[in-house]
Amino acid sequence: MSSRPSRTAARTRTGLLMASVAALLSVGALRPAPAAAATPPVAAPHATAAVLDLDRPGRTPEVHGTDSAYDTASIVKVDILATLLLQAQDAGRGLTAEERGHAEPMIERSDNTAANALWRQIGQASGLAAANKRLGLSSTTGGPGVKWGLTRTTASDQIRLLRAVFDGGTAAKPGSPVLNAASRAYIRTLMGQVIPEQTWGVSAAGGSGSPRVLKNGWLQRNTSGLWDVNSVGQVTVKGHRYLVAVLSNGSASMSDGVSLVERTARQAVA
Repeated sequence: MSSRPSRTAARTRTGLLMASVAALLSVGALRPAPAAAATPPVAAPHATAAVLDLDRPGRTPEVHGTDSAYDTASIVKVDILATLLLQAQDAGRGLTAEERGHAEPMIERSDNTAANALWRQIGQASGLAAANKRLGLSSTTGGPGVKWGLTRTTASDQIRLLRAVFDGGTAAKPGSPVLNAASRAYIRTLMGQVIPEQTWGVSAAGGSGSPRVLKNGWLQRNTSGLWDVNSVGQVTVKGHRYLVAVLSNGSASMSDGVSLVERTARQAVA
């Protein structure tokens, strides 16, 4: 049997297929695969510092960098405790044993379970906002729902909070502290008892042997993998007491963020 008809039929089918592909391309039904999208550039790490010299006349904080809002991560725990204490003051009572059992690990070990409990107790973002209005904070917004770590704040607002703790200041009634002496002393005591592995941060700006009285926060973002790293507290340099707040974001690792915060703190105080 001859194979000629089969080869002829195959050539015919091939010709028809090529013609069909050409026709589809001409009307846009088939298109070449699009080029791969360019990878967006990664933003550089960014930090802002605010410093207040408590022993200098005028007491006007200096801001280094753009005073924009950052996510707080765990530094908001100081604000949560200040709110809890202010609510207890309003009720004419001290903290209960249960409240202290949450407050102390929340500050000293940055315990998140303890923070969850107190965040619910203070009324979450609305409770924080009511206290912050009295404490003089104007640019801090509580995180959504149970996400206290996504509270947004500025470095200058953190100085206002630190001033309410360390200096007794208040925007509403200068000279008449919102937090009473016992409440302020309690927060300062806990910030001075932070576990050693969490005493990095603004303490780098302090002199040798300077007490480490601070609270740090760190958070890796799910969407980018980058880190928010923050630190707030009081340091002593050459006999002067400084309130220091450093907020940062965009670091590739936590250790990079810690280095950025410490470098920024030293430069700001110097």
